[in-house]
Amino acid sequence: MIVSDMAHGFTPQKEILYNGLLPYSDRLDREATELLAEIKANLSRAVLLRELWPGVAFWSRKLFSFLKLYGRRFSKEDHILFIKLLYELVTLPNLEPHMMQSYARLLIQLLKKKELLSRDDLQLPWRPLYTLYERVVYSKTEHLGLIWFPIHVDHILKALIKSCRLYFPASATKEMLDEWRPLLCVFDVVMQKAISNMELFLPTIMPPVEHGHGFQLWFDELMNLWTSVQNQPSWEGHLVNLFARLANDNIGYVDWTPHIPKIFTKILRSLNLPIGVSQMVIAPRYLTNSYDIGHLVLWITALLGGPGNPAQKELTCLFNSIASFYHPSNLGRWQSRLMRLLQRLPASVVRRVHRERHAAPCWITLVPECQRLTDADLTEFTQSLMGATLLAMFSKNGSTDAAYALQNLALLTPELAIPPVLEKTYAAMETLTEPHTLTATLSCMIGMARSLVSPNNRYPEGRAHILPLLMGSLPGVDPNDFSKCMITFQFIATFTTLVPLVDCSSAPSRHSHLTEIEKNLCLASAEFEDFVLQFLDRCFALIDNSTLEQTRDEMETDTQTQLESLVELGLSSTVSTILTQCSTEIYKVALQKMYNFATSNIFETCVSGRMVADMCRAATKCHPAESLRLFVPHCCSVIFNITDSMELQSEDELDKELLWNLQLLSEVTRVDGEQLLKYQGDLERILCVCVRLRCKQAYTLACNLLEHTLRSLSLIYPTEYRSTSGGFHTDLPIRDWGRAGDLAALGVCWHVPGKEEENFVFQLLSRLLHPELKRIEGHVSGDQPMSREELLQSLAIVQHCLLGAGSMLPPLDGPRVSDLVPSMVNLGEIKLYIGVDYDDSRENYREAICQTMRLLLRHILEHSEDDTKSLFVIIKIIGDLMFFRGTQKKEFDSRWKSFTLVKKSMENRLHEKKQHIRALLIDRVLLQHEMRKLVVDGSEYKVVHQELLCDLLLLSSSTYSEVRSRAQNVLIAALETYSFSYRDLIPRILQLLSPKHTTGTQQQFKGALYCLLGLHSSGSQASARDWDCVGEVWPALVRCGLVTTMTLEEPSIGRLLDDIVDRIHRQHDTIGIHFTVSESCAEIANDIAQGKNPTSCLEQPSVEELKEGLQRQRIKSVVAARKYEKLVNDLLDCLEDGDLPWKFEHMATDLLSLQLREDHPLPPDAVLFFTQSLTHDSISIRKVAISSVAGILKQLKRPREKMAVKPSDIGGIEDPEGVCVGDRESNRWLQYDSNNLPLSQEQWDSQHFVEKTHLGYYSWPREMMIYAASEKSKDDLPYEEMSEGEKIIFEYFSDPEFIDQLIEFLSLEDGKGKDSFNPRRFCLFKGLFSNYGEAFLPLLWPHLEQLAADPHESSQRCVCEITAGLIRGSKLWSFNKVDRLWKLLCPLIRTALSNITVETYTDWGTCIATACEGRDPRKLHWLFELLMESPLSGGGGSFKDASLLYVLQGGLAQQQWRVSELLHRLLAYLEPTLTQVYKNVRERIGSVLTYVFMIDVSLPHTRTTSSPHLAEFITRVLERLKPLTMEPEIHNHVHEENTQETDERTQAVKLLKTVLKWLMASAGRTFTTPVQQQLKLLPLLFKIAPVEIDESYDEMKQDARTCLSLMSQGLLYPEHIPLVLEALEEMAGSRSWHARYSVLTYLQIMVFYNLFTLLSLPGEVLRIRKLVMQLLLDEQLEVRDMAGTTLSGLLQCHFFPLDSSLQTQLQTLSQTRLPKARGELASTDLVRRHAGVLGLSACILSSPYDVPDWMPQILMDLSDHLNDPQPIEMTVKKTLSEFRRTHHDNWQEHRQCFTDDQLLVLTDLLVSPCYYA
Repeated sequence: MIVSDMAHGFTPQKEILYNGLLPYSDRLDREATELLAEIKANLSRAVLLRELWPGVAFWSRKLFSFLKLYGRRFSKEDHILFIKLLYELVTLPNLEPHMMQSYARLLIQLLKKKELLSRDDLQLPWRPLYTLYERVVYSKTEHLGLIWFPIHVDHILKALIKSCRLYFPASATKEMLDEWRPLLCVFDVVMQKAISNMELFLPTIMPPVEHGHGFQLWFDELMNLWTSVQNQPSWEGHLVNLFARLANDNIGYVDWTPHIPKIFTKILRSLNLPIGVSQMVIAPRYLTNSYDIGHLVLWITALLGGPGNPAQKELTCLFNSIASFYHPSNLGRWQSRLMRLLQRLPASVVRRVHRERHAAPCWITLVPECQRLTDADLTEFTQSLMGATLLAMFSKNGSTDAAYALQNLALLTPELAIPPVLEKTYAAMETLTEPHTLTATLSCMIGMARSLVSPNNRYPEGRAHILPLLMGSLPGVDPNDFSKCMITFQFIATFTTLVPLVDCSSAPSRHSHLTEIEKNLCLASAEFEDFVLQFLDRCFALIDNSTLEQTRDEMETDTQTQLESLVELGLSSTVSTILTQCSTEIYKVALQKMYNFATSNIFETCVSGRMVADMCRAATKCHPAESLRLFVPHCCSVIFNITDSMELQSEDELDKELLWNLQLLSEVTRVDGEQLLKYQGDLERILCVCVRLRCKQAYTLACNLLEHTLRSLSLIYPTEYRSTSGGFHTDLPIRDWGRAGDLAALGVCWHVPGKEEENFVFQLLSRLLHPELKRIEGHVSGDQPMSREELLQSLAIVQHCLLGAGSMLPPLDGPRVSDLVPSMVNLGEIKLYIGVDYDDSRENYREAICQTMRLLLRHILEHSEDDTKSLFVIIKIIGDLMFFRGTQKKEFDSRWKSFTLVKKSMENRLHEKKQHIRALLIDRVLLQHEMRKLVVDGSEYKVVHQELLCDLLLLSSSTYSEVRSRAQNVLIAALETYSFSYRDLIPRILQLLSPKHTTGTQQQFKGALYCLLGLHSSGSQASARDWDCVGEVWPALVRCGLVTTMTLEEPSIGRLLDDIVDRIHRQHDTIGIHFTVSESCAEIANDIAQGKNPTSCLEQPSVEELKEGLQRQRIKSVVAARKYEKLVNDLLDCLEDGDLPWKFEHMATDLLSLQLREDHPLPPDAVLFFTQSLTHDSISIRKVAISSVAGILKQLKRPREKMAVKPSDIGGIEDPEGVCVGDRESNRWLQYDSNNLPLSQEQWDSQHFVEKTHLGYYSWPREMMIYAASEKSKDDLPYEEMSEGEKIIFEYFSDPEFIDQLIEFLSLEDGKGKDSFNPRRFCLFKGLFSNYGEAFLPLLWPHLEQLAADPHESSQRCVCEITAGLIRGSKLWSFNKVDRLWKLLCPLIRTALSNITVETYTDWGTCIATACEGRDPRKLHWLFELLMESPLSGGGGSFKDASLLYVLQGGLAQQQWRVSELLHRLLAYLEPTLTQVYKNVRERIGSVLTYVFMIDVSLPHTRTTSSPHLAEFITRVLERLKPLTMEPEIHNHVHEENTQETDERTQAVKLLKTVLKWLMASAGRTFTTPVQQQLKLLPLLFKIAPVEIDESYDEMKQDARTCLSLMSQGLLYPEHIPLVLEALEEMAGSRSWHARYSVLTYLQIMVFYNLFTLLSLPGEVLRIRKLVMQLLLDEQLEVRDMAGTTLSGLLQCHFFPLDSSLQTQLQTLSQTRLPKARGELASTDLVRRHAGVLGLSACILSSPYDVPDWMPQILMDLSDHLNDPQPIEMTVKKTLSEFRRTHHDNWQEHRQCFTDDQLLVLTDLLVSPCYYA
């Protein structure tokens, strides 16, 4: 290692270790160093020459490949320079989005291993990245279609920020907070943006000395915000993610202890579990924003440990309270979240323990000693999870999650996790009736295999279970149960991979130092041989059961079903694993057994034959020498006997025996090639005879034999995969159980083809391939024509030769296709060495096959195009000629996938170096070798390839669709492989589509279109970003419509064109026009070019070259702009063609609309086209035109100047020190104030308008930009100063006819009920009025008045859209214009609102809300005053009142905190009218009140608001509800008709109904709940709420019930809890039993939703216990029952313990003596006795799925009450039947907890009593 470091002169950052184990590793060092030098030279050169495309793009892709091939094999200096260069590139200002995305991907790769670079090595500025993120994710123009981003761009950017934030400088945190604090306005959507930015950007990994500049600046502020906000607003999740990350990165440096109860309470609430008696819960609608489980798990993990381990107590309690939800019988929406929690938590703790105990030291701060997890902590952790995990094991879809959890728990504490699962597994193996329990337990055991097997752990007795488990699992190999069979195979394979199957029973006699356990293991290992033989017997039985005759009707085909192929795979891999791990003695016995089975029977070659052959292959692979000695001579002799004796050459059906032996031979030869040399003669002779047999089955098998023989001889591969290197000859194999592979001493045995093998390969090729090529040439020239069958046979031989020897044939070579793309940088391909030195002296068969195939292809296409079978083979051969070098891409991908799966399931994440097993590591090295064969990224496009691609194009547009589609697949793959080949091929494809191509056929046309579709859906997509290609393809697609020879009406062609346009649409992202490289980029590139180690292999670019580079960069931008305009004009030319069918017209319009850009104006002709299209006849073209014109107007918008102001100068008051939020003196000037409205020009000019609503609420920004007061001149743009585009729009909109037409179209209805306010149209009008002022108003006005008077839905919608556009567009008009506008608008809006209908009120609400969004309320005072006039006039009936309120609410809600005066006025107006009769008005008032009081929040640092206060309002309401508070129960006496009654009580009931609506509306929307105020209303609600559910109840009762449910779910703080309990205790003494009953339901939900907060207050827990016990003794039976249920619920979440005092208390109660007399007097005694029984049954029901040690006794006590008087007897019966239901599943386990006498009693009780007694 050290030598090589010196050799290349630097220490690599981190290389891929597997490269060092390849057989040709000595050549790799030099290769990598050369490649790196090349990349450094060319990448820096491309940047210096300013050539972003193709130069930088090409070489950055090469860097990506370098990372894949060699890891980070460069010096630290290079690493830092690469990162800096890419960081500069990614943040270039107007970079093409797709380029930005690919640089970001590469940068993420470079930053991936954070331990390699510390913060001292690298610092990255955060602002450029933020600017980029802001520009992309919150793009101002994307919604108007002015820029298109790739689909996943936001995910990639987020990932990039996550990788970079580690390296932000220490000062970054403060700068970020200054930037985002002003956005923290809870009422505004911008809050979401602020918090998610913080979550993304704030750095949390810093050395402890910097914490003062880091999280300490924001932690308290955000933590207080989080704990005081309620109802999970959408941004809360981001906050949780931030805290989780902080906790995880700084374990031991943040003090979480005071917050732990709050954290766990909120976690429990966010799981959205249904609680309490089912009737009560109305799952609150606002709980949809639940937290991300991954982050929750991280947070919980980070909180564990430390002195006293407080978080573990809460975690135990959390899992106790939710354990019953894991039981398989409980299903619900919540289940997947709970399963994820269970699955990820142990994995996360393992990661933490690894970090604390085993991670390699690096620069990141360590966890302090005192905070680390101790073994005791881990034990406690496992105990808290085991209960839930064991329940989850059997859930319908959760066994995989539980298995993953168990795998990690077994790593932490094997002695706790493994025994219970073992017990369940043995039980499951014994039952036959429940196969699903077997599958579940086996899959869990597979995960725990490593922990069970490996020595030196804390559970040594685990290893003794391996043999019993293996033997016990054998019956699972069952032909009748597919899933059981598969899981058994997996189980056996997993365990045998870890354990060498060696009989070492003689070891104890030789070794004296063995421990007791080891002795027993040695003795047990004698059973291995039995196990292997029994397993083989089982497999043979399985095979006998699946022969073709038994599993198929005669009708079916003779191919395998999918299930069979899976079983076959499982079978062969398991056999292979077992035999690999056997000792030689056991292997010989097994081999003999298999040989006898295979040779004594003749199998059909389809199903069972394949299985047997596979098993034999698996066996041969392990020890080729011994096994070939048995199989090859046998098979050869049988084959020779049969082929010699008869004239077989011409027979179509051959003897079964021959076929079976050929099949067996073809599989057995897939072994180490050296061993095959011994049988060279026999094999050659058989091949020569058999490949020429006429029977198709026979020659196919012979071809397989040929391919396998060639592959075995020519490929490089490892020859053994044992779990320890060097075989099992050590003295004590049991010491090797579960041993991990060691990369440093892996000892891979490679097969590398030697000289003899190479000779044998070429000998076979010359004997078999050469004659076939000659034969095919004879067929083409017509000398020796062949029949189709013969031709197919010849092609099969050629194909199999190519597949067999592909790795030894050098790739196609020749001159490059020149001038595809202009570049000043070398774009050459990388040649990777793959272990083969090609021998030039031998014939190059790849060339030969290539020539012959091209001849044959021409011949077939001319003479027999319907010979599709031959064409299929030829297409495959062409693909292999180009790509195949010994490995197929598809095969590699699936192997890579299965490798990662196995790796995940077997690895040990706890200890250092994950401890992979040896077989896996060898597999990974092989995959590395194969990956090198498949790297084709950026291959050169040569003339040979060009010829083959043209052939493929011919085939892709030939007659038969199946041929076309196969050829297209190969063609597309080739275009992705060869760089820039698409530039050569696309013009050829487009020729087939052009109208001038008159000789074409329908098939050619379709073929060409399919090729285009393939190009647009392929991975690389380079062609979709190349101006030249797009400039040709898009117009060509439209011009297809002019082809006269085609029937374009054919539906398949129509669908095809739709697909292509749809693909283009989905994948289109804006193509760059301006390519500029910044100076700082060039400087870094210069550093790279001058770097040493390795020194770059090129000269630095000269001054002339640099000049030329700058020149080219300038020219390139100009040319790109021209190409863009040409494309637009080409599309317009197509559209002007009168013959173009309508479909193509739509297509062209669609494509044209994709070409709007923000950085280049649209050519005037296109502006004209879109403006005219606004009144096109077709609705879809009108829609496109509307959004396009809106975009064009945005493009044409003139920038307005802004000026910076200091808020303190305007308000005249400075903000106090520290955080101060809300309404304060210094932001008073932003408020709406009716005494100071801008009613005249002077007032208007003197006020500073701030349009953004959130500004100034939380804190002021450092510099506040506002629009400068508009000067007169800017207002009207004179016609002469307009640009070309602006003039066109101006002329059209000044034309009355155009406007008439437009309005007529806009007011058509889309479809009944589908019409709604359309934001696109709004944008169009907003743009018009914003750009042109009031120029078009005179023409539009009469239309608006007419529409406003028409009550139809579509007319009203049209008015709404235009009005909203008008109000928003007039944002920067001068005062006179605005004043004139409102004088017109006010009457118009009044008219429209007087015509409001059910269909249109939402449109008007949207209109007003849109108009007020992001506007200063003082500029809109006309509108607000108009809306405030008299919403509840009552003139238009209840509907109109409700609608007007809705519209008003839309406006006020947008203005949030800045219109407190209006809110006060509204409240004053509404209060007298709260006694509404009509339901819809009541609901609307409730909703409006929510918004009125929304601003009154109690968040940290927030001043009391100047908006209306809730407390005062509730006090006033309670005063008016006095008459009701006196009554015991309230019934609803008011009927809707008699509205005249005015007595106080009736009024109070009406008022109460409205108040209920308000409580319901506000429960989920407000940010904080005023608990004290709500408590005053509780008594009233308890009186009304009914007990049982009944739909026939009137509205008031239903509402009261909903309110109670919602209030009980509210989040409580410690200071509120005594108040709530006081109220509940008071109600528990109420006269009405309904109220007492409701207290209990309320209590259940309240306790669960605030569990941890309550538990932190022991005094309150006692109060609750007392309250429940008091209600348990209630005289009303229903209340007692409910109290029992509540008690059992509280016991189940371990809210208070079931201690002996409670048990004694209940038992004493239950033993109350009942007097003999059955008179009325006895009732109090009966109540006491019943209470005791209820309490005992609550204890039983509180553990539904297990039997704690107190349970048997209590059950016995209960059984004594079976004959008590009712209701006691009923309670006991119910409890017993419930017990039986919940414990029935695991009764075998549970019965062990009872004594025999108890069991007798129980059996009597639980068996149904006799009905005759």
